[in-house]
Amino acid sequence: MTDMIDTNALAECLTAIGLPDWPGVLQPLLESRMSAKGHGDYERWREIVMALPGAASDQQELRELLFGLLPWRKGPLDIGGVEIDAEWRSDRKWARLAEAILPLTDRKVLDVGCGNGYYALQMRKAGASVVIGIDPTLVYVMQFLAVNTFARDPFTFVLPLRLEETPNARNSFDTTFSMGVLYHQRSPIDHLKHLKTTLRSGGQLVLETIFVPGEESYACTPEDRYARMRNVWLLPTIAELTTWMRRTGYQDIEIIDKSITTTDEQRSTEWMPFESLREALDPDDPSRTVEGWPAPRRVVITAISP
Repeated sequence: MTDMIDTNALAECLTAIGLPDWPGVLQPLLESRMSAKGHGDYERWREIVMALPGAASDQQELRELLFGLLPWRKGPLDIGGVEIDAEWRSDRKWARLAEAILPLTDRKVLDVGCGNGYYALQMRKAGASVVIGIDPTLVYVMQFLAVNTFARDPFTFVLPLRLEETPNARNSFDTTFSMGVLYHQRSPIDHLKHLKTTLRSGGQLVLETIFVPGEESYACTPEDRYARMRNVWLLPTIAELTTWMRRTGYQDIEIIDKSITTTDEQRSTEWMPFESLREALDPDDPSRTVEGWPAPRRVVITAISP
């Protein structure tokens, strides 16, 4: 067991999924990441999470502790009665896709780029038997541990890892989610290929990413930043994105949602007090980013692994 993650319980879940080699490979990575070596704020975050049970009866103390885990980007969340109004109204995105994907009942799920586990917990509520979430940002892992101090879900895990750091999944998952990840990949096709190795035959990929408008098949690479984000590499049209997915071998590709991200759905709050979408848009023309690109549009696509 690491300091904060019950690796014995994790090992049992991974073995039940059919990945008995994962615990041994991941153990040293988890021990390294879940430590002061992994992040200079780790010990402070750890003390916050450890103090939460003792503060359960004092809403003000609980609130102050949770403020120590800023910024909260995915929500809204209720932690021990404290309402967290996160940057993203993630409940809206979940509502747009939850009824359109294959039912999650009894499915083994991988959630890539899961953040603080907001969607992972929704997946469990929708019936998933186990959800393995991975995200390299350690404060999000600590936020999940804070949430799960009260949710007490023994079959949802959020691990401080990137997809490429995990061993071969040998097509063990029934559903794999990759939401808000593809445009951060230098090689999106490699990411799609890697996701495919996680899915059993007939398993479903749920992919959400930013796209640019246009009927033709092409992708754009921002020279520097997109919506003030540095690590955005390729922004495809939907036609190009579906071409990538077909070329990667996915079948039954379906577009289940298209939306323009609004400043009502993504915004600064007291729980995420830094710049958000509003500051990323041209104040004179909010249909474009401050760099002159089309404002963020997001698409959710599902596909089946053959």
